[in-house]
Amino acid sequence: MAKKTCARNVFGVLQSVLAAAVLYGVLYVAVLVYQRGSFPKIAAELHKGHSDKSHPGSPLDSLVGAGFPMPPSKVKVEKINANANWFNRPESLVVPNDNYMGKRPSIDVVANLTKLVEECRGSYENIEKMPYVYDCLKFLEDGEHEYYYTPPEGERASEQPPRLAEYLNSDGNDNTLEVYPSYKPVTKTSMGQCNGPIVPHHVYWTGAATWRVELFIKSHLHTQNLPCVRLFLWLDGDRDPNAVDKMLTSDPLFARFLPFVERGDIIMKTWKFPSRIPLPPGDNTDGVGYYKTPGKPNSKNESIVADGLIRDGNNQEWLVLTEKQMTFLPVAVSDAVRFVVLHIYGGAYFDMDVVILRDMRPLLIGEQHTFAERWGGHPAPGEYNTAIMSLSANSSMSSYLLRGAVRMGLNFHPRIVGVMAVKDKRNQELHMLETAAFDPIWSEFDHDMLGKCTVPCMHDYGQVFKSKNAFPLKDEWDAYNGPQLEAKQVSRGHFWDMRGQSEEAVEERAVKKISTEVYDRDILSKAEYKIEEDNYPPTNRTMEHFFRGAWTYHVHNQWLKNPEPSSWLNVIQRAHDGFFSSGRKNPYGEKWDGPSIAPYEVSWEYT
Repeated sequence: MAKKTCARNVFGVLQSVLAAAVLYGVLYVAVLVYQRGSFPKIAAELHKGHSDKSHPGSPLDSLVGAGFPMPPSKVKVEKINANANWFNRPESLVVPNDNYMGKRPSIDVVANLTKLVEECRGSYENIEKMPYVYDCLKFLEDGEHEYYYTPPEGERASEQPPRLAEYLNSDGNDNTLEVYPSYKPVTKTSMGQCNGPIVPHHVYWTGAATWRVELFIKSHLHTQNLPCVRLFLWLDGDRDPNAVDKMLTSDPLFARFLPFVERGDIIMKTWKFPSRIPLPPGDNTDGVGYYKTPGKPNSKNESIVADGLIRDGNNQEWLVLTEKQMTFLPVAVSDAVRFVVLHIYGGAYFDMDVVILRDMRPLLIGEQHTFAERWGGHPAPGEYNTAIMSLSANSSMSSYLLRGAVRMGLNFHPRIVGVMAVKDKRNQELHMLETAAFDPIWSEFDHDMLGKCTVPCMHDYGQVFKSKNAFPLKDEWDAYNGPQLEAKQVSRGHFWDMRGQSEEAVEERAVKKISTEVYDRDILSKAEYKIEEDNYPPTNRTMEHFFRGAWTYHVHNQWLKNPEPSSWLNVIQRAHDGFFSSGRKNPYGEKWDGPSIAPYEVSWEYT
């Protein structure tokens, strides 16, 4: 009897395990369908589950022709259409206008954050303008003369002594120069020289680089005044102490950015939760948390003066974190990193799933540049989002936010910190900029937007990944009322791909016998393009009309997706590749004269 009972139990366990496996498989496929918008292509999905080389955007081993990656073995060669493929598909059906932003703002131009709040919200008390995202974007696009200004002579950032600068190494010489040097542009061998303060940008990442890391870095290089900015890439050293070394020595995708690391444009940093953080002199919390009587000095002449706060013999106060307080949950770590890093270094923080569209400098160079974004269309004054955020280094506000989050159990969630700031009547010190500036479809996604839709008109974060089938419910150009876009004749290939390729060389390779698993990029580029055979035909999309006025676009995670050809994100990718190959200009009409950068790789799932 006991044996039968035991056998029954074992059989029951096996049934449960099998049922769980089936349920997992169903949920996995359902997630893929939701993320891709269609049933997964099994071969491509299986390929993604292989080695480290199979994550989105990672280089493949085999390269032939002009740096052309081999298709994965699981993708049948018959699926690649010579008459409509990655290399002979026109970028657009209209002529792109690359320098649509006009001349880049000078290094001393400052954005009036109060004006941006008033025009896009109304005021802190009256938020009647907040739901009208189209109107805010239109103001950001056309109203630079109203919200950009140059301070009077003597008050400009470039005229101040570097030793008084907020940012560390503001002059490129550890703030030891008497005045800022003259301006020198970026070249292939030099990162140039800024004639004003160098502003730090910060991002945090864990694990190997993916195409999202590539997209962010390329958008940074595409839009920013590079001699006057430094990109700090923080890799999680608590999870992997060798994270920086791995990315520098064995990450094939990140290898394309190594020249920028070697010369200092990109600064690799290891993130580890600090055990103590220095605070500026003075009480930054109006006495909240301070003991009436400080503790007795220890052997190091340090006294406990508040919860989590010590004061050393030099009267320097330190925020102390215990090992129990430090968290290693990915989201919680990411929330904390931005507050700690900005307190120490200042500048701006960006989530890695952000695409930069404009020069950020005018937002970051003024005396008061503390800001974060609104959480969607939520009207409460503490509803912050910190995907894009700026704090003055070692300031009263940065210290207040750090101390408050530590008192709340190391809780740096922006909406929690925002409620704290409102309660303490300090929220107006941290400007809340509307979603139009950094995440223009969030209000529409939450059904909180009023008035006209944006240009392009999007309702879902997945639409930016899709080609011709992205907008089944409402047309993306509903709110566009500008001039008719200039059409261009459909031609073969990227115009920058074919430069330097002689007709004879391409023809000679075309007649050679090629293995059925090998393709030549130039042969595919040379093939006749037939738009009627293309599953991802070109459209009239160009970067000029991708949320004009916004400083960034937030992709919002979606880490497993790749952009379809001719999608909005692919339009951005091709604009980047055209710029870095010296064939096109950036939004400020500038040509690229820096080191060469490998183009985005082919997403073979969309052959």
